[in-house]
Amino acid sequence: MTFGSAAVTAILVAGMIAIPAAAEVRFGKNVRIGGHDVSNQTFNKKRRGEFHIHRTAPRHPGCRWRKNGDGSRTKVCHLKRKGS
Repeated sequence: MTFGSAAVTAILVAGMIAIPAAAEVRFGKNVRIGGHDVSNQTFNKKRRGEFHIHRTAPRHPGCRWRKNGDGSRTKVCHLKRKGS
């Protein structure tokens, strides 16, 4: 391995490590979680989602927005499983 190819390899590896991963989840039409419709919702690093599915009725059913310390918000949903 020559010095030039080692430098190129080091730059490529540093570039892969330095770039943070950015992801966005978009639920399209007819998306269901635990039998509940969650269609047309978008979540990213500023708007997050947590869906808790319970076999019996949850203590606090429904969804609410919770603020996080980093400035983001999380939609927390406690839902009872529908169907079987």
